[in-house]
Formats: sequence, C-alpha cells, structure tokens
Amino acid sequence: MATTAHPYWPRSLPLPGYVPSERPGWQCAGAVAAAGAGLLALGWALGGGRGGATRSPARRLALGWFLLCAGVHGILEGYFSLRHRELPAATGLLADVWKEYSKADSRYMTSDDFTVAMETVTAWAWGPLSFLTFLAFLRRHPTRYVLQLLVSLGQLYGDVLYFATEARAGWSHSDPLPLYFWGYFVGLNGVWVLVPGALLVDACRNLAAAQRTLDRPRHKAH
Repeated sequence: MATTAHPYWPRSLPLPGYVPSERPGWQCAGAVAAAGAGLLALGWALGGGRGGATRSPARRLALGWFLLCAGVHGILEGYFSLRHRELPAATGLLADVWKEYSKADSRYMTSDDFTVAMETVTAWAWGPLSFLTFLAFLRRHPTRYVLQLLVSLGQLYGDVLYFATEARAGWSHSDPLPLYFWGYFVGLNGVWVLVPGALLVDACRNLAAAQRTLDRPRHKAH
C-alpha cells in the first residue's frame, strides 16, 4: 500500500505515492555487486583471449572496468533516466536498487534537475562510449586511447559536479549512517573519481608518447 512515510533525508521530504522497496537493502546491493563482478571478470577474461598475451594485468583490468561501466551506465542509470518521475511508486529490482541507493542521496527520489541531467548524459553518452572503448582495446583500434581519455574525463567531470552540488546543499540529502554516507555516497562514487583519474593520466601518457614518435625527424633511406 502506498504511503508518504519513507526512510529518506531530510525526513520532511514530500514523496506522495511512495511505495516501500520489496527487497531488503542487502539483496539490492548484493545483486549489483554480483552483476558488476561478473562484468569485470568477463572483461578480464576476454582481455586474455586471442592476442591478449601482450596485455598487462592492469590493461586487462581496464578492459573489465569499461565493460562494467557500460553495464552500470547503460542499465542502472539508463533506467533512472527513463523512469525517474515514477521511481517513488515503482516496483521491481531496478526500482528497489535505486530506492536503496537513494538513502545515500534522496535527490534521486525527487527528480532533481541536476541529477536527472547528469544521469541522462552518463547513461546515453558514457554508457555506449564505455562499450566502444572496451571494443577498441579488445581490437587494438588506433582510437582506443582517445576514447579512454574522453570517457574518463566525462566521468570525472560528472562526479566532481555531483559531489560539488551536494556539498553546496550542505550534505542534506544523505542518511548520516556510515553505510549510506561513507559507504554508498562517498565510497561508490569515489571509485568513479579515482579510476577515471588514473585512466585519464594513462591515456595522456600514451597519447603523448605517440605524438613524440610522430614528431621525431624522419631520415630518408639512402
């Protein structure tokens, strides 16, 4: 039965028609963790396939990362982009996952303008581009580091804005319990600061090395 009582912050947040999650939080978190680990492992395994003997463990892990990003951005954030208005009353696994995460950031339950815009760009730009980056590295396409730079910069920029807008709001949308604020809000989103930051540096180094090679004087053979 629908109710306006809810577990989100601030407690006075109006959520007419809200329907509680059908699943406990650990099931939602476990489902996402299992799916994410599966995509990471699949990317790692495919990175060691034909021609993968020359790939370092770090590069294979990066392949898994981009496949993971394609799934998270395309499925989870794609769902939110399309269903954010009806999320409080929605049911099903993906709705329950967002209701669980929203304990760390209730902006997802209110169709906050910035959150919807940021997640829409993430879902429909960085999601497909993450998959293209995965394919580019798998096939050693010459644009692979350009794609890595583009996706990583976009992810990093979006996450910085995500943290900054909540900081300006006084961190008022998260349950102060450590699991939700430090685990979900800071921990999960912090991964999308640290990993894209490292991959951005990696892409710049490889592109700079390619440019140095191109800039070397060429000597004509006699």
